[in-house]
Amino acid sequence: MQVADKTVVIAGLGVSGTSLAEVLRERGAHVIGVDERKSDADLHSFDEVDWDQVDYVMASPVFNPRTPFILEAQRRGIPVMSEVEFAWCLRADNARTGKPAPWIGITGTNGKTSTTEMTSEMLTACGLDAPTAGNIASGDMSMSLSRCATNPKHDVLCVELSSFQLHFTDSLELDCAAITNIADDHLDWHGGRENYAADKSKVFRAARRVIAYNAQDAKVSELAQAAPVAAGCRKVGFTLNEPEAGQIGIADGWIVDRSGVAGGKVGEPIKLAAIADFTHLMEPDGSLYPHLVADALTALVLVLGLGADRETALEALQTFKPGGHRIETVAEARVNGGVIRFVDDSKATNGHAANASLSSFSAKSVVWIAGGLAKGSRFEDLVSNQAHTIKAAVIIGKDQQPMIEAFRSQAPDIPVTVIDPQDNDTVMDRAVAACGDYAAAGDVVLMAPACASMDQFVSYADRGNRFAAAAKAWSEVHGLR
Repeated sequence: MQVADKTVVIAGLGVSGTSLAEVLRERGAHVIGVDERKSDADLHSFDEVDWDQVDYVMASPVFNPRTPFILEAQRRGIPVMSEVEFAWCLRADNARTGKPAPWIGITGTNGKTSTTEMTSEMLTACGLDAPTAGNIASGDMSMSLSRCATNPKHDVLCVELSSFQLHFTDSLELDCAAITNIADDHLDWHGGRENYAADKSKVFRAARRVIAYNAQDAKVSELAQAAPVAAGCRKVGFTLNEPEAGQIGIADGWIVDRSGVAGGKVGEPIKLAAIADFTHLMEPDGSLYPHLVADALTALVLVLGLGADRETALEALQTFKPGGHRIETVAEARVNGGVIRFVDDSKATNGHAANASLSSFSAKSVVWIAGGLAKGSRFEDLVSNQAHTIKAAVIIGKDQQPMIEAFRSQAPDIPVTVIDPQDNDTVMDRAVAACGDYAAAGDVVLMAPACASMDQFVSYADRGNRFAAAAKAWSEVHGLR
C-alpha cells in the first residue's frame, strides 16, 4: 500500500490511532487526526474536515457504521478502514525470511484474549518472535498492531480481533484463524445478530493453513463450513466432548486429536496429553474450567496448524497461566470447616462469559457478584440456566434493573442483595461484605458480572483490582488465623 503524499483522516486518537498516525507519517502520508477529546488533535470536529482532499479514513471502533462522517466518506467513495486493514496493507518483510510475517487471528464473543495469549506463549517457546497484538489492551504503542506489522523482527503475529475492527477490514488472508464462540453482544453497534456474525466470519475468509471453530456452537460451525478458505486449508472443530473425525477434543481424560493437525490421519485418534497435566485449566477440586479448556484447544489447533513443534508447544501450554481477571483466585478465608474462595473473573463482561464462568462451579456453591453497565442486555436466560449454581447474588452497578428483574422472574427463591450505587469508591467493599454474609465454608465468591464496568470503574481491570483488594481485606478480618 503506497501512502506517500496521500491524506489520511485518523478518527480517534487512542493507542491504535496515534500509533498508526506515526507509521503513516513515517511513510510520507499527510495525516489529519480528529478527536474532540484530545487537545493536541489536528481537528476537533468532523465538520472541519475538507473531504475533497481526503484519500483514506481510519475509523476507531468508537464509531459505529452509521456515524455521519463515515457515511459521508463512503458517499464520496473514500475507503473507510480499520487499523487492522491498514496494518495488513502496510506489512514489512520479516528480517529472517524476507517475506511478511504470517498472522494468526482470533475472534469470538469470549475467550479471545486467553486464546491469543496461549498461542503467543507456545510459539515463543518454539523459538519464534510471536507477540500478541490487536484488540489486546496495552498502553504500549510499540505493541500496537500497526507497529508490530511494520517491525521486521517479528516472525508471526498473534492478533486478537474484535468485531468492530473486522467490520472495516476486508483484505485479511490469515495463515491461521479461529472463532471461539458467538453470542449476542454489541448488536446495537452492528445493527443486528446476522451483521455481527458476518463481521466475525471475516477471519476465515481466504485463510491459508487452518481455521479452528467451535464445534459445539451451531452458528460458528455454520460459518466455518461456509468459509471460502484457500486450497489445502484445514477446517478443525474443537469440542469439550469426545472428538469426531476432523475435530480435537477430550476423551477419557486426554486431549485427543482426530483432525490430522497433530500429525496423524484425519479420523485417527492421537493422544496429545493428559488433561490433568494442565493445572491452570482446573479448579482446586480437580474439575475443569470449561471455557479455559476450550481456549487451550483452540490455541493448540492454531499453533500446530502453523507447523510448530508439538511437544514444545504442549510443554509451554502446561505451564501457561491466564492473565489477570480471568478465573483468578485472589483471596481465601479460612472459616470453621473449610475455606471461602474469592474468584475474580471481571473479564466476564457479558452474559455468555458469565454463564461459562458460573458453569465452572458446583451446585449452590457460588455467591455471585453481578451487574454493571448492561448495554441493553437481558439476563433471564443466564439466571435460569445457572439458578442451580447460585447460592445468593449481590448486584452492583448503576444499571441494576435488568439483573433484578431476571432474578425476580427466574429465581425468586435465591436471596439477592442490591448495593446502593452511590459512592463508587466503596461499592466493592460493600459488595464483598454482603457476599461474606452469605458465604460459608466450601463456597466461592465469584465476580463475573455479565456487564461492562464503565458505570462505576475505569475498566474491567480496575473493577477486578478493587474486588481483589476488598476480598483480601475481608479475609484478613473474618478468616480464622
